[in-house]
Amino acid sequence: MSAVTSVNLAVVRTGEWTGRIGKSGIDKRPAGGPVRFTDTGVEGDSVCDTKHHGAWYQAAYAFDAEELAFWSAELGAELVPGNAGENLTLSGADSTSALIGERWAIGDAVLRVTGPRQPCRVFAGFWDLPGLVKRFTAHGRTGVYLAVEQPGEISAGDEIRVLSRPDHGVEVAEFFALTMRGRSDLAEHVAGCLPDLPEKWRTTAAAKIESARVTT
Repeated sequence: MSAVTSVNLAVVRTGEWTGRIGKSGIDKRPAGGPVRFTDTGVEGDSVCDTKHHGAWYQAAYAFDAEELAFWSAELGAELVPGNAGENLTLSGADSTSALIGERWAIGDAVLRVTGPRQPCRVFAGFWDLPGLVKRFTAHGRTGVYLAVEQPGEISAGDEIRVLSRPDHGVEVAEFFALTMRGRSDLAEHVAGCLPDLPEKWRTTAAAKIESARVTT
């Protein structure tokens, strides 16, 4: 069964690693009870860099407990729920294999998968790992951003129920592989998910697809 291991909220941190903003909400800690998810974000959470985070299609971020275990082994240090900056730590979900536009019911909320997380220097600084952006990108298991279609409360232990999956069959990992890892062989396949992408990411993907068509 796919389920929520924990729901996590930000503790705002400062330091040189936080970059131009000077503070970050990437450090998230498990909440003590139910948390309400809304179309504008997660109640009680903090988004500091609103230029790159906090859009409606980034209302929440989910990451797999299994990936935390993978990176714990890679780093030789234990990562715990919230350490990837995720609002939802999931178990048994394989979230990066979800389809763009896939809809989930968790608690009494309905969430829609919008796309992958892109690693950044703040993430690398939080983990104190200078090469993380390159390594995380190469690994390709990014977790997923989520839009909130139906606001509601989510708690640790809630089951994840898949309500619908688009016919295009494009996984978050495949979209990431085209846009961030140069997998132009996936261009025509990924083109099928363009209508399900937020406009900003649709524009980026369309440019990658057109470039692949021109060079093949």
